[in-house]
Amino acid sequence: MSHHKQSYGLFSLPVIVGALGFFVDVYDLLLFGIIRKPSLADLGLSPEAILSQGELIISIQMAGLLVGGIFFGILGDKKGRLRVLFGSILLYSLANIANGMVQTIPQYMLMRFIAGVGLAGELGAGITLVSELLPKEKRGIAASMIAGFGIFGAVTAFFIKEHFHWRTCYYIGGGMGLLLLLLRVGVLESGLFAKLKTSDVVRGDFWMLFRTRERAWRYIRCILIGIPAWYVIGVLVTFSDKFGEEMGVTGVDPGKAIMYQYMAIAFGDLTVGLISNWMKSRKKALFIFYGITALFVTLYFMQQGGTAQQMYWICAGLGFGTGFSVVYITMSAEQFGTNLRATTAISVPNMVRGALPLILLLFKGLRAVTGNYITGGWITGLILMIIACSAAIKTRETFGKELDFVER
Repeated sequence: MSHHKQSYGLFSLPVIVGALGFFVDVYDLLLFGIIRKPSLADLGLSPEAILSQGELIISIQMAGLLVGGIFFGILGDKKGRLRVLFGSILLYSLANIANGMVQTIPQYMLMRFIAGVGLAGELGAGITLVSELLPKEKRGIAASMIAGFGIFGAVTAFFIKEHFHWRTCYYIGGGMGLLLLLLRVGVLESGLFAKLKTSDVVRGDFWMLFRTRERAWRYIRCILIGIPAWYVIGVLVTFSDKFGEEMGVTGVDPGKAIMYQYMAIAFGDLTVGLISNWMKSRKKALFIFYGITALFVTLYFMQQGGTAQQMYWICAGLGFGTGFSVVYITMSAEQFGTNLRATTAISVPNMVRGALPLILLLFKGLRAVTGNYITGGWITGLILMIIACSAAIKTRETFGKELDFVER
């Protein structure tokens, strides 16, 4: 098998296709947030209804991600990594094209749910495939390249929204996805999976993750490590206008804050991959980036009557720090045997995304207890960072680990 592995470099087809796939994935994932107001107003909703229905639709899309994360994860181990890539892209492309044609809110909700299910499969399957196809010293950098390039999908979504009608934005997303399918045809299935297929090992059994205490904790820790990323994205950056008001920073546009953050995430993703390669450790790189995140969270809460521009740069710093998310996804692929690898690598990032409603619940509760928006915000962050750090400390180092093993 080893001679087969050597032939894939950092710019081989699987990496390029994975990067383009994640590009379209991020574009679609964030598109609703970006065109929520114009699209719902166009369907005849009042400003109040736009707020409540908008939150509901985002939650429905998140629910789709959770369902898809488990479904495509299991499928990736049962039927192969490639089928998931094909299936997930086809599903979200068609859902997006249909989304461009919706006339009612229930139709809109249904399409966002289906798109959410489809979007869940892409990144985890891509990283699983690449980590199995590439030589072990290159796989971390390849995963970083996929994640880093993909983030530009967010930036693209912003620019396209400026120039096109919201329905066209959905058609463009679906069209890009279908074009990708043509590229996918040239990518081979992972050799490790092909070998596994001939054996009698149980593949893609989600509940197998919870059969032994050790394995269950290994899985849960993979999720906890990623939680601070969505605290930053879903609380600090998304509500940067509200936090800004409380701190006397006026005129903050959350859309712009999100864009600054995503631009910086792309560089964070690449940097963390290079650092983990240079230090020959995933964990050390993770802790360095936790530190960067903590630093910018502190700066964020120390703002007092600054400018909106200062807030955007702090959001960029937060984005750079949350580049660690590519490490926790790579680690979750490396922690588990070939028969559960796709199940974990695909479900973990979606479980982390799905934890956002719980994070918001904690934030709401702490706001109520402290009676202060800002205090509630930083205590939430502190609790989540402590949880993530203690999970990371107990997680095994996986840098350069041989991935040719199975879970029994």
